[in-house]
Amino acid sequence: MDLTVVVLFLAIVLLTLVITYFAAKNTKSTGDFYTAGGGLTGWQNGLAIAGDYLSAASFLGIAGAIALNGFDGFFYSIGFLIAYLVVLFLVAEPLRNLGKYTLADMINSRFDAKKVRGVAALSTITIVLFYMIAQLVGAGALIQLLFEIDYWIAVLIVGVMMTIYVLFGGMMATSWVQITKAVLLMAGMVIISFLVLMKFNFNISAMFTEVKTATDHGAAYLNPGIQYDNPLGTISLMLALVLGTAGLPHILMRFFTVKDAKTARSSVITATWTIGIFYILTLFLGFGAAAFVGQSDILAANPGGNMAAPLLAEAIGGNILFAFISAVAFATILAVVAGLVLSGASAFAHDIYGQIIKKGKVTDREQMLAARYASLAVSVLSILLALGAQYLNVAFLVSLAFCIAASANLPVILYTVYWKRFNTTGAVSAMLSGLLSALILVSLSPSVFSPVEGAALFVGNPIFPLENPALVSVPLGFIGGYLGTMFSKENDLERYAEVKVRANTGYREEA
Repeated sequence: MDLTVVVLFLAIVLLTLVITYFAAKNTKSTGDFYTAGGGLTGWQNGLAIAGDYLSAASFLGIAGAIALNGFDGFFYSIGFLIAYLVVLFLVAEPLRNLGKYTLADMINSRFDAKKVRGVAALSTITIVLFYMIAQLVGAGALIQLLFEIDYWIAVLIVGVMMTIYVLFGGMMATSWVQITKAVLLMAGMVIISFLVLMKFNFNISAMFTEVKTATDHGAAYLNPGIQYDNPLGTISLMLALVLGTAGLPHILMRFFTVKDAKTARSSVITATWTIGIFYILTLFLGFGAAAFVGQSDILAANPGGNMAAPLLAEAIGGNILFAFISAVAFATILAVVAGLVLSGASAFAHDIYGQIIKKGKVTDREQMLAARYASLAVSVLSILLALGAQYLNVAFLVSLAFCIAASANLPVILYTVYWKRFNTTGAVSAMLSGLLSALILVSLSPSVFSPVEGAALFVGNPIFPLENPALVSVPLGFIGGYLGTMFSKENDLERYAEVKVRANTGYREEA
């Protein structure tokens, strides 16, 4: 255990705790806890969105995926980046105009029904758990590498930290931790990319030539097909990544932290530029790790390849850069899991407890208490699930969360805003058909069953052929919403006219 690593690591942790301390002083109401009182500016929320989005899957998982699988690993970068165009043009403005705290608020602006809110909350909590597992797996592997402690202890450390942020600081603390982390992460990415390019004499062509011989894959390393040799599987993965962002609850929740739709759009533009630069730079991390660390050492550190970026930092920059990148990676995970816990807790405390169980007759104090209890429950459940997923690549785990978000949430968001005939039955059937089909198909896929021992969770032959079922589950979500609407006699065209005006103008937003 290197002293430099420990010092920098603890410095980052201390910085985030200081942010939480000051944020806690300003977290006095439910609005402060859920949405920071809607007081963030466009650039602040944009950086916070980037901080929320650039997770362990992006920093640790994608670098490892590119290092081990070449071009196929870069699919994640492409998909994650393009996804924000969907958010910008279709979702950000109407979501901000129609919602208050959660996705269910936005949907219920048109369908004032408990069953709609309940299913939306169920979908949110499911996605949060999938995404959370990925972050905790990455965090566990990172701390295990840094401090040479058992994986389960490392996961517990992260779990305690993330719970502290949410319980005491709410969205204000979470937002500023995410902003700080986004700035540090981009600095780390630029430094590593610069050093990698320097190793190749700032000749990108030489870098591509070098990696052709740096791995066992040879020239095939630069071509698709190493990991995703099934074209339909590749299309399915990309569909999940591109459409899933627009349905991720912890990303959607960020649009309620600004004062209006114009600021929400500004947030997305700032986030898109930041995220775009980041994902371009993942190419240098992946290629650099393949060339200067080597596949065998990457796999030895973690079978999922999640430690490729920290190992590259150590190889080209020594202990100081290794310590800085590891500390930033840890801050990355803490920021994301805090946002995830908050979105999961808000779905329970605001939607299930406040609006369904208490029928909206709940005091601010009661809802705050429920949110804190829910935060604790989400944290504990996520930790327990992460303990059994140690050897899975975190980028893959996140792709499953994206699949559920694209299948269950996106159809109902788009139908709510853009389809006049859509009704309550259609909303429930859209979310349930997308959610259940994604979960069932994943459980029958090569992601869960493989004839090769250790390649998946269980040994056996998969029934469903695609690792990511988005190609089937996303259309099922849209079809479920369509059929549920058409077979139902419900009709509320007057409510839609009001929702359409509010979605586009924000008029009567607080009414």
